[in-house]
Amino acid sequence: MNKNATDVANVIARHKADILKEWIQRQKESASSLSGIMSSEDALEQSSQFLDLFSAALNEDPSAENDTVWGEVRTMLESVSRSRALQGFSPSETATFVFSLKQPLFQRLRQESKSADTLADAVWAMTTLLDSLGLYTAEVFLRSREQVILQQQQELLDLSTPVVELYRGVLALPLIGTLDSERTHSVMENLLEGIVHHEAAIAIIDITGVPTVDTLVAQHLIKTIAAARLMGAECIISGIRPQIAQTIVHLGVDLGDVTTKASLAEALKLALAKVGRGIAPLKTGTGLS
Repeated sequence: MNKNATDVANVIARHKADILKEWIQRQKESASSLSGIMSSEDALEQSSQFLDLFSAALNEDPSAENDTVWGEVRTMLESVSRSRALQGFSPSETATFVFSLKQPLFQRLRQESKSADTLADAVWAMTTLLDSLGLYTAEVFLRSREQVILQQQQELLDLSTPVVELYRGVLALPLIGTLDSERTHSVMENLLEGIVHHEAAIAIIDITGVPTVDTLVAQHLIKTIAAARLMGAECIISGIRPQIAQTIVHLGVDLGDVTTKASLAEALKLALAKVGRGIAPLKTGTGLS
């Protein structure tokens, strides 16, 4: 296969411009997102770089299993896969980057082949090699997409548990959606960090947006409140709707000496009173309505 690999590298060197032109056209035809997401200049640069690295590796060692020789090729494919995962390409469109090279390359090999046996050997060797690289590209793409999804999930988790300073020393943590073990850990971490950062004495945990409260959710809340107390902050739970109150009683969940209020407004009034403040009505003649 060494001679076949060298012959293919020579064919690429002699016909690089034509191969590049046809290859990019094949990519555009096979990957519908290419024209709308990636510029022609970027596609040309990536394709040209791959051809150079691919040809150089063929001249040294045709075996794709040789990590030393093919390391740069794989590194380049990893970069392509990650960038296309971030740009919104599909796995098949990303793998097309490698697979679409076959037709323009095989066409040049057929034009320059001196015998059918030589052509068959070269085509089979390049098919096996490009298939291996194409599958590697798809694998890296899927791993990169999974990392993006996990990062987005973490960002959404952080956004879903904001800690808001309502007044000096008074924090609010509005919760929306279902509470599970992972999210509860994030809630506790954000609340404790907020208590330290704002030097808060009161923390209001509002569960108006929590659809249901079962035994597990109640235990999570109790643990969060206990952790806040260790940091020197008192917690108030607000948003206890009638249905949730009935559920807590039915489940026999003991919230201990935790202060609860039906609404965030009532909890805020209580919190302000605890820090020596209050809410007074506006005086007439202030110009506000």
